[in-house]
Amino acid sequence: MFRKLFLATSFVAAAAAAQAQDIDVQHYRFHLKLSDSSDRIEGEARMEILFPKETSAFSLDLVGPKGSKGMTVTEVGSYANQKWRQEGDKIRFEFDAPVNAGQKHTFLVKYRGIPADGLIISKNKHGERTFFADNWPNRAHHWIPCNDRPDDKATFEFIVTAPSKYQVISNGELVNREIKMTANGPSGHVELTPLVTHWRCDVALPTKVMVIGAARFAVKTFADSPAGIPVSAWVYPQDSTKGFYDYALAPSIVKFFSEYIAPFPYSKLANVQSKTIFGGMENASAIFYAEESVTGDRKWEDVIAHEIAHQWFGDMASEKSFAHLWLSEGFATYLTNIYFEKKYGADALRKRLEADRKQVLDFVKSSKSPVVDSTSNLMSLLNANSYQKGGWVLHMLRQEVGDAAFQKIIKAYYNKYKGGNAETRDLQAIAESVSSRELGYFFDQWLYRPGVPRLRFEEKRDEDGLKLKIYQEGLVYRLNLEVELEVGGRKERHVVRITGPETEFKRKGNVTGKLVIDPDASLLFEQVK
Repeated sequence: MFRKLFLATSFVAAAAAAQAQDIDVQHYRFHLKLSDSSDRIEGEARMEILFPKETSAFSLDLVGPKGSKGMTVTEVGSYANQKWRQEGDKIRFEFDAPVNAGQKHTFLVKYRGIPADGLIISKNKHGERTFFADNWPNRAHHWIPCNDRPDDKATFEFIVTAPSKYQVISNGELVNREIKMTANGPSGHVELTPLVTHWRCDVALPTKVMVIGAARFAVKTFADSPAGIPVSAWVYPQDSTKGFYDYALAPSIVKFFSEYIAPFPYSKLANVQSKTIFGGMENASAIFYAEESVTGDRKWEDVIAHEIAHQWFGDMASEKSFAHLWLSEGFATYLTNIYFEKKYGADALRKRLEADRKQVLDFVKSSKSPVVDSTSNLMSLLNANSYQKGGWVLHMLRQEVGDAAFQKIIKAYYNKYKGGNAETRDLQAIAESVSSRELGYFFDQWLYRPGVPRLRFEEKRDEDGLKLKIYQEGLVYRLNLEVELEVGGRKERHVVRITGPETEFKRKGNVTGKLVIDPDASLLFEQVK
């Protein structure tokens, strides 16, 4: 997702458990009823669950009643040999006899209530009522019973009944949209009943990106969509002219990433103006952007690129746990930079990297956390470590192995983990295999260690030439530092290999002009005096 800056400290979420799963949800089928008379929803969830090991009991996540909000379970059905109870934010199931490893069973949960979070029921900037799911990181269980963790992926469908004035968008493909007519009273007067919309996603996804959105929308499918992949804009009718122009960037971005990474993994891509608390949220095949993303001047191009990059990394290839969030956010950040490099040139990339570096340096002044961070405050992970430093790590990996090998690493990592989950060491193994290099030091120093290198430079010139001393203050890194200088009227580039607390670089000759350290923004470091 693309952060709104206040979020890093404004919300504390309980961490999803990192232990091995006791259940593996195969498929969800959600029936939901939305109303304009109140914020109360009625839901029915049918879940096909695989039990990886012998089990006598298990739990599903669903936020229970707290004051006037929360969900009340009214009925549980299907599998006969079970007892259940709703307890706090869990539905707990116990079996009369253990379920054997490898067995599948279907469970039905009926419930109702007012969501405190997860499904945002409010009014948009035009004063019109809207319903938008907003699940990240583990907020889906505020409105749907589920196994709310990033490493349990399932196929799913939403069947949503809502007042007929609303259009409903969701992941996957539209199965059916129907308004039924019924006779009312002795006169046979015909009235419209609510609209029933059925979406189905046959790609297994984590709950963090399973969504619905219901609002009055103007919808446009772009003529330049990739073959077989309709790319569309869903915007408030009052904003349709600006919104269709802004979101028309999406087809070309999809094409770029489809070539750079792999074919687009879903059957469609809807770009939706919404009430998400984030600047953008990468819900698979149905990206939700903040209302203010519609400007009419395409100022949010980087946000659109970032969320589209997530369709591959974060949605299809997901992190095993939120400690490895950079595998989503760092990838989306750097792939956005690569897109800008391709479209606008190397100077655009350099400027974006310099801006990202500044954010990292500002962040590490107050943070003692590494990029791979097991904190239970999941919203606090929306920081410069996960985004900008994660992106910088990929940029430095690219410098380390070269452009061709780097792209092969990206492709190989995606192809191995699409539809699944990975952690940082899995990426390391792919990078080492593709590049035929040992990269443990690289991943250790950049991802498992807090902070950044702190370099101090001493430059001396005399009749013999130039001498540059480089000192590492604090922890020692293994670095490649590029310098640019002018000798005899010609510019030269040199790569200085830094492996210890003090390194010396010499260049004999008539060295003139300014010595430029890291001219292309290739290394993440803090320069100290």
